[in-house]
Amino acid sequence: MVPNRLRSARALLWGRYTASSVIAAAISEAAFLISYGLGALPVFASGIAWAAGAVPNYLLNRYWAWRQTGRADPSRELLPYAIIVIITAATAAAVTTVADAWLRDRVESHTWQVLLVGAVFLATYGFMFVLKFVLFNRYVFNGGQDDATRTPATRSRS
Repeated sequence: MVPNRLRSARALLWGRYTASSVIAAAISEAAFLISYGLGALPVFASGIAWAAGAVPNYLLNRYWAWRQTGRADPSRELLPYAIIVIITAATAAAVTTVADAWLRDRVESHTWQVLLVGAVFLATYGFMFVLKFVLFNRYVFNGGQDDATRTPATRSRS
């Protein structure tokens, strides 16, 4: 059974991560819809959206969700973060490119194409949401957490 203090700390971390992700997703989605709506190919619109959301996502997660302070270690924090978010961005670019190609022959309205491909973009990030939490918690932001917010496997690593 998980002690109440640990459960509360995990719930608070999850809530801050969720809020950070919603903010970053809103920024990314707006950038995607604008750039794709103006004619950018899905792969470029996904890249623009990723660039718009990655920095706020990192900063909100590092400083607010996981309460990290001090200088980031490039190999233990920045590199794993970059790998995780670049894989997410590449996945979104691939999925939106497929959705765009499929919808071009089926939906005549440009507005509907933009909205539907935008929904696919957002759904990709939604799908990755839990996986990214686990990876961020275990491999990116684990260095400065108090024991209450780490999993037992993470606590044992030093």
